[in-house]
Amino acid sequence: MPIIRVSNVISYYTEKQTRFQVPGATALDAVRNAVEKFPQLKFHVFDNEGNLRRHINLFVNDVHVKELDGNDTPVGEEDVVRILAAAAGG
Repeated sequence: MPIIRVSNVISYYTEKQTRFQVPGATALDAVRNAVEKFPQLKFHVFDNEGNLRRHINLFVNDVHVKELDGNDTPVGEEDVVRILAAAAGG
């Protein structure tokens, strides 16, 4: 099963786990399964229409999915899917 990694901030919604495994054939499948495992995560990752929020970035093995096959990037047993929220400030 792919490994999901989240920041300490997001881990508030994953029972303080920053690393855990979920099933999934693609990066997005893995994120959806992470939300099933930790329902509080849903509001922070997906909008009301079920799409990833604009500020959420997915990486597979430290490569942004935009440089791969997008959210449909295939993932395997040893792959790491990182969920990162973009930060802004001034």
